[in-house]
Amino acid sequence: MMATILFNKPFGVLCQFTDTGSPTQRPTLSGFGLPSGVYPAGRLDRDSEGLLVLTDDGREQARIADPRHKMAKTYLVQVEGAPDEDTLAPLRSGMTLKDGPTRPAKARLIAPPTLWARDPPVRFRKSVPDTWLEITIREGRNRQVRRMCAAIGFPCLRLVRWRIGDWSLEGLGPGDWRKVGENPP
Repeated sequence: MMATILFNKPFGVLCQFTDTGSPTQRPTLSGFGLPSGVYPAGRLDRDSEGLLVLTDDGREQARIADPRHKMAKTYLVQVEGAPDEDTLAPLRSGMTLKDGPTRPAKARLIAPPTLWARDPPVRFRKSVPDTWLEITIREGRNRQVRRMCAAIGFPCLRLVRWRIGDWSLEGLGPGDWRKVGENPP
């Protein structure tokens, strides 16, 4: 029986079921009661939050994770500073990072979204404003959204993947999961 799971990965959790790379045990996916036999289709960095799709179907995993399939991934991004529409132009037209050119992204300024509190909280500085962006990419290189924001001069303070294709985090709190096809609460 094929299973596809939508999981809201909390900040600080590794996108794997065991931690073999650290002398101290870091939180992993094994602590959330996920069904056995499912594996992440793609990754989210330990310091990123949000939608992670897990599946037991290798073809589905490849369709979601492989950039050749160009599945859209939408992120809510809190950046340090106050970019304007002109500042976002390089994101929209494609830019060159150290590992080569990016595909054009969709990028827009948004009002601060209603999200759960992060633990630990994002650092706050009275002298430096912060701004929220919605960025959609169709590839997924290592820390790509963070590197793109840094390249235009606005480092990420918080990064939440909200959507992958038609799936979203709607109705899932941090650490919560549901099988695809189940209705949000």
